Amino acid sequence: MFRTTMIAAAATLGLLATPALAADVTGLWQTPTNGGQVEIARCGNSLCGKLLSSNHIRENPALKDVKNKDESQRVRTLKNLQMLYDFTGGPSKWTGGKVYNPDDGGTYSGTIELIGENQLKLKGCIVAPFCKTQVWTRLK
Repeated sequence: MFRTTMIAAAATLGLLATPALAADVTGLWQTPTNGGQVEIARCGNSLCGKLLSSNHIRENPALKDVKNKDESQRVRTLKNLQMLYDFTGGPSKWTGGKVYNPDDGGTYSGTIELIGENQLKLKGCIVAPFCKTQVWTRLK
């Protein structure tokens, strides 16, 4: 009887220790700077994300990508600009992607990691260890 009870207790603890399925990363996310709101979606077999809004876009919806290093891209608007692309992996970490930063016009190697149901960690690197990390909060 004691052995059966111990096996049942161990099995119950094993179930409690099993990680829950990762939340879906797709949705609307708030960035910690400039009131940015980015929609992350599936793009084929990868993840991508577009900038829907920011403090600057709310002030001027026609705001252009004036800091882009490619002069020919400076005429495009920031609203709905794809800034995350080619992230693969999952269910809780995606790698191999690119992050475009309209604040400096640079494109960086990136990773996305869910660190909770409503938070993700976005990391962009020129070359490791020269990286910047932000924690984004789910809006919906």
